[in-house]
Amino acid sequence: MSILNEPQGAAAAGEDSYENELPVRRKQPGNVVVKWLTTTDHKTIGTLYLVTSFVFFCIGGLMALFMRAELARPGTQIMSNEQFNQAFTMHGTIMLLMFATPLFAGFANWIMPLQIGAPDVAFPRLNMFAYWLYLFGSLIAVAGFLTPQGAADFGWFAYSPLSDAVRSPGVGADMWIMGLAFS
Repeated sequence: MSILNEPQGAAAAGEDSYENELPVRRKQPGNVVVKWLTTTDHKTIGTLYLVTSFVFFCIGGLMALFMRAELARPGTQIMSNEQFNQAFTMHGTIMLLMFATPLFAGFANWIMPLQIGAPDVAFPRLNMFAYWLYLFGSLIAVAGFLTPQGAADFGWFAYSPLSDAVRSPGVGADMWIMGLAFS
């Protein structure tokens, strides 16, 4: 075996080696946000599901607090009967369909590929598209509170006598249906 004592390459020619290196790419200010919003990594998508579902948990929890405050003492009037029905409907919808179900999807996205030894889920772009449908559908359903008639007020179960056009007219019920159709 021989040992080389002489420098090789650019350093041997007397050039500085740092001139031949690739330029360092500087991080742009919004690069992290764009990276998170356009990712196909299963762990990042699972984290987005978990964070979004816990945000909806907080919104549903606030509705539950308002409903319990309304029922705390006889005669207490924090919200009207119609607003109470709207809060009841949206609380049930949020807790079941916008918190518990996506929470399972978030844990499944995070843990399942690791358990089976896969590098990622089968269709990562479709997985991210499903997250966006969940987010925008949930926001459409909750945005029913911004309509003049208010949000849906027929219960999260939407039984037919209460949820038809005669007993629940208005845009809020339509937004609830469209939001659930998206998500």
